[in-house]
Amino acid sequence: MKIALAQLNFHIGNFESNTQKIIDRIHEARSSGVDLIVFPELAVTGYPPRDFLEFNDFISRSEKAVNQIAAHCTDVAAIVGAPSRNQIGKGKPLFNTAWFLANGKVTKLIHKTLLPNYDIFDEYRYFEPNKTFELVECQGKKIALTICEDLWNVDENPLYYIDPMTELAKLKPDLIINIAASPFHYRQAETRLDVLRQNASKYSLPLFYVNHIGSQTELIFDGGSLVLDSKGDLVAKLADFEEDFQIFDTENLLSNPDLTAPIFTNPIESIHDALLVGIKNYFAKLGFTKAILGLSGGIDSAVTLALAAKALGAENVLALLMPSQFSSDHSISDSVQLANNLGVSYHKIGISEPYSNFEEVLKPYFQGLPFGLAEENLQARIRGVLLMAFSNKFGHILLNTSNKSEAAVGYGTLYGDMNGGLSVLGDVYKTQVFALARFINRDMEIIPENIITKPPSAELRPDQKDSDSLPDYDILDQILTLYIEERKGPDEIIAAGFDAFTVNRVLKMVNLSEHKRYQTPPILRVSPKAFGQGRRMPIVAKYLN
Repeated sequence: MKIALAQLNFHIGNFESNTQKIIDRIHEARSSGVDLIVFPELAVTGYPPRDFLEFNDFISRSEKAVNQIAAHCTDVAAIVGAPSRNQIGKGKPLFNTAWFLANGKVTKLIHKTLLPNYDIFDEYRYFEPNKTFELVECQGKKIALTICEDLWNVDENPLYYIDPMTELAKLKPDLIINIAASPFHYRQAETRLDVLRQNASKYSLPLFYVNHIGSQTELIFDGGSLVLDSKGDLVAKLADFEEDFQIFDTENLLSNPDLTAPIFTNPIESIHDALLVGIKNYFAKLGFTKAILGLSGGIDSAVTLALAAKALGAENVLALLMPSQFSSDHSISDSVQLANNLGVSYHKIGISEPYSNFEEVLKPYFQGLPFGLAEENLQARIRGVLLMAFSNKFGHILLNTSNKSEAAVGYGTLYGDMNGGLSVLGDVYKTQVFALARFINRDMEIIPENIITKPPSAELRPDQKDSDSLPDYDILDQILTLYIEERKGPDEIIAAGFDAFTVNRVLKMVNLSEHKRYQTPPILRVSPKAFGQGRRMPIVAKYLN
């Protein structure tokens, strides 16, 4: 049997586009003599549709799209992910379903059993879990058809009481197909491959896995669809971060020694590519074309500008240089050099005059009080006002340039440098930002070397350095990773060799800054635990405060 995997970039709720993409690939598969073409989980709606699933009209449109797709499944069968209604009369109103289409109609529905309800996933909010198990037959082959999480119950201490593949294996399938919506983070590809290998080798069955690509707001999908033989050896891997379509013959699955390590060996490269997809898709799927950002002469805005210029085209990005009386000359010259290197247009607008005007207005109320945080934040907010004025006037979307280290400890100004329609680096630690800059400069100097090597500074007061307020980023980022990604408590982090005072101070800063993170723009997710929907913390809490 010939099986095609169609790894595509879908758009949530864009039924016309999603349906046409699927139909086009069905026609391509038919003309290539394919017996079965496989599309990802919830391909028809896009993933994750979230509370759109609560609208009857949304589900009706999805059903109409599936039936339209089914009409094209003549001389070729298809597996398509879409929601289906729960007709049982109790439980959640929907199933997360793999629709099997053949002979111009819907012939079988296979529902998802394991519904992830952790980190970024919230499927049990909408879907009823499957409780019965059956195979799908196609061209004389019996298929164990599973949906994403259904193959992930492989840990020594499994998350779920039931294992769908154990139940399906009792029915003697010939192969496994898994349709998925598996979001990217820089460790996910390796984990995903290990999970699939365990399944293929445990059940001695070839395994066909197809994933989404593209981004949906903050979630980025890397594709990387896989085919493994019955020993768990890799046969093929589809492209990373690109649409792909490949055909396989179940009678001739040969492991490929060139694919022994299909994952990215360099996490910074994968983060770089993921961020490009995240920026490009956020703009394209919302119908935006132009971006603006504040270019300070620092590493964060430099990396953000370089990524935006590559993702959107330099002609679609505008930089504002907004020096104050505290800005160094090299911050301006470095920014100009970077903009010229990228071919990005820029404007220089000094903020000293509006800042002085604000000082004059506030003087009767601030009289006798020393210069401090209010005056520093005032500068950041003036810059935010200028950026948003350009955004409103010319239709640019403001890119936020704050990194994860800053966001974690609250080292940023609400309604100032925390403004934006999209946070590009909000899930990238400062040390990773430096590594990204080096990666961007791997072939030639795009980001001026001085931007990379000079000590980081907000330049909101004379001779200010980040190290005046924060531990060195090499130490800070290690502590933050242990606390945020690995959920270690203070005693465990101290036991790992970090200074007790520093650990307690950093964790307190993280927890006291939760109210700021509630007001940030969407953050492109590239780590296993990003700020946003995957990390839900109370604002009014005492823990470690």
